[in-house]
Amino acid sequence: MAPKFGTSGLRGLVTELTPELVADHIRAFVSSCDTGTALCIGRDLRPSSPRIAKDAADAALAAGVRVIDCGEVPTPALALAAQTLGAGAVMITGSHIPADRNGIKFYSRTGEITKGDETAITGALGAEPVRAAQAQLEQDLSVNGAFEKRYVAACGANALSGRRIGLYSHSAVGRDGLARILTGLGADVIELGRSESFIPVDTEAVDPGTRAMIADWVAEHRLDALVSTDGDSDRPLLADETGTIVPGDILGQITAQALAADTVVTPISSNSGVTQKGFGAVERTRIGSPFVIAGMEAAGGNVVGYEANGGFLLGFEAEGPVGRIAPLVTRDCVLPLVMTLIAAGEGTLSERVAKEPPVVTVADRLQEVPQDVSAPYVASLAEDADVRAAFLGALGGTERALDLTDGVRMVMTDGRTVHVRPSGNAPELRLYVEAGDPDGAADLLRDGLAQLRIALKL
Repeated sequence: MAPKFGTSGLRGLVTELTPELVADHIRAFVSSCDTGTALCIGRDLRPSSPRIAKDAADAALAAGVRVIDCGEVPTPALALAAQTLGAGAVMITGSHIPADRNGIKFYSRTGEITKGDETAITGALGAEPVRAAQAQLEQDLSVNGAFEKRYVAACGANALSGRRIGLYSHSAVGRDGLARILTGLGADVIELGRSESFIPVDTEAVDPGTRAMIADWVAEHRLDALVSTDGDSDRPLLADETGTIVPGDILGQITAQALAADTVVTPISSNSGVTQKGFGAVERTRIGSPFVIAGMEAAGGNVVGYEANGGFLLGFEAEGPVGRIAPLVTRDCVLPLVMTLIAAGEGTLSERVAKEPPVVTVADRLQEVPQDVSAPYVASLAEDADVRAAFLGALGGTERALDLTDGVRMVMTDGRTVHVRPSGNAPELRLYVEAGDPDGAADLLRDGLAQLRIALKL
């Protein structure tokens, strides 16, 4: 895929993320956004990430910017370090997409770049390099340790005492840190599936082979739970004691309640059961952390946000079991994992999840579907009631309500919901569905994907 710049930063094929292209985007970023005292640079474990990180550092140094190399760190750990320093940051990562692709996430001094920042960066591309005194490259190897301390200090050394937890570490950059956090909370941690080759794990759409592998591990090792993350460790994956994966938005609901949040901001793709949990306010937004962050800023107070992928954003200083947790308004995988495990108390994780409202949301995607193929069909769904009727009819339903907040979300008269949306940063067409029980949701997802394949002639 050709490199594309958007709210998740710059992404594209490694072969097309040339030093010149990377340098142009770094210069545009530091010249148009507030990076404060310095620029922190972190990276994931993809083979291409060290080279791209060096290209980014070289460009910033040449522009006279103080650069701090933070090494291999999770995205939220880098964001926390930059927040503490009053600095900007760039994270070299392609998140969950394959290793032949990579990207750069951008953070201004105030946090994740906004839609306004995106416009400013785009407008600054192609400018001639500014002559400046070459800055010196610095290094900070304390970022991971500070991030890990955040959770142990707030939750306590006995928070997960007696729990046997599997860690599917694969090639996630936060794998060792997550192991240290869980051990620091008293858990017995069993590492599984470590890989020195990059494995793209999408925590929002876990493939059947990975689900089966996780279920086998849980049974074999008699685990109370299994945890994992995506490549840059900002999205959580949690399986219960039966090997069943807990959806990310359910983790968000439980965590928001555990932290005593008043207001919840979450995208339209998240489980609608959150509206039944008694929060003071629930705001549904377009999909993407910039929209969640904008909603959180507008709400203020004891506000949290989360996405369907489970990435959790803390907008206020919250009380943990034994200490306070400072705000971190960027996707974080550790907080929802830890707080949900703690919320299970003396019971099982599945018992805690069963207390949530009876709404089941699952998602998957059709891969290698370019937007110029998927977009016309999604547009026809949005604009033509007959096209929607044909799609829903094949699923045994009729339309009751339509929501075009982001993509096409169709609520059927029987309460089932299907939501079709092209990915904004990958050649994928995503499908989110809701039903009243797991079997119904699984059937609807399977049949919905089949109908999309037919419609797109795949």
